[in-house]
Amino acid sequence: MSVLLEFSMFPTDRGESVSGYVARLVEIVHASGLPYKLGAMGTTLEGQAPEVFEVVQKCLADLQRDTRRVTAFIKLDWRAGRTAGLTGKVASVTKRISHPVET
Repeated sequence: MSVLLEFSMFPTDRGESVSGYVARLVEIVHASGLPYKLGAMGTTLEGQAPEVFEVVQKCLADLQRDTRRVTAFIKLDWRAGRTAGLTGKVASVTKRISHPVET
């Protein structure tokens, strides 16, 4: 029973550009070994619920080391029996569109 979890997380007390902080979090996501996709507005992970929540917790803990305020947005999609949701959901939509789609 896998879930897709999309999240964005960033410090709100470190100025206008926070890409350095986001890059640190992507390193944590990558080190988890879970399948993921980085997007312009968030990162999507696929795995068991406890695994994906553990990654989010590690990201929060990382930012708490040197920031005083963090904002996070989290979306979760669970579907019984689904596998390869990270790619399958996109493929399901794009096969129904008559033109190339940017992913």
